[in-house]
Amino acid sequence: MIIPTLNEAEYLPRTLERLANKEDLDIIVADGGSTDGTREIARSFTVTFMECPKGRALQMNSAVRSASGTVLLFLHADTLLPDNWEKEVCNVLSHNTVCGGAFSLRIRGNGIGLRIVEALADFRSKAFSLPYGDQAIFVKREIFDDLGGFAEIPIMEDFEFMRRLRMRGKIRILPDSVITSGRRWEKLGVLQTTMINQMMIMGYYLGVAPESLEKFYRKPR
Repeated sequence: MIIPTLNEAEYLPRTLERLANKEDLDIIVADGGSTDGTREIARSFTVTFMECPKGRALQMNSAVRSASGTVLLFLHADTLLPDNWEKEVCNVLSHNTVCGGAFSLRIRGNGIGLRIVEALADFRSKAFSLPYGDQAIFVKREIFDDLGGFAEIPIMEDFEFMRRLRMRGKIRILPDSVITSGRRWEKLGVLQTTMINQMMIMGYYLGVAPESLEKFYRKPR
């Protein structure tokens, strides 16, 4: 399991506590230069902590090179896995035609807007085999290596990777949900956040440079 981090001191403890006491689970926290205590928190758990160049794709690829096992799962630091996730992942990947997958999405918070976002994410994931990184993507290690890992671009690395991965086999979306923080939607609101996300996808398809997309996405609002 690989958890990329950058100033995740608020969320990382709960995420790692939920993974405590899991036997034979290789957890790598790949940090991109945190300054808020993320390092100290990670090192207080039984995990491998490694410092990497900043950039989620760079961090995840670096961690994979140190990972063991035949299955890779990429987990955001603010996301909690469901119970029995290990069994479900192993079961679905036991099928030769399946190369990877992800979980259904649940966003922490109240309001009809978030429930609509969850429903749309479920439709997009299943209809187009395009889950996003906050759904805890998992993949067979040999296929990840064959694909050359994540494209080391500053943003949209999960989207780009899943587009390539679905060409190698079936993508399964598990019915159990991960629970991710609602911080993005709380900050800007559901409508504005959704519009920004859709503009990012449109820009990607239109060939806008990832560096330009990142500047737009990170722009203070």
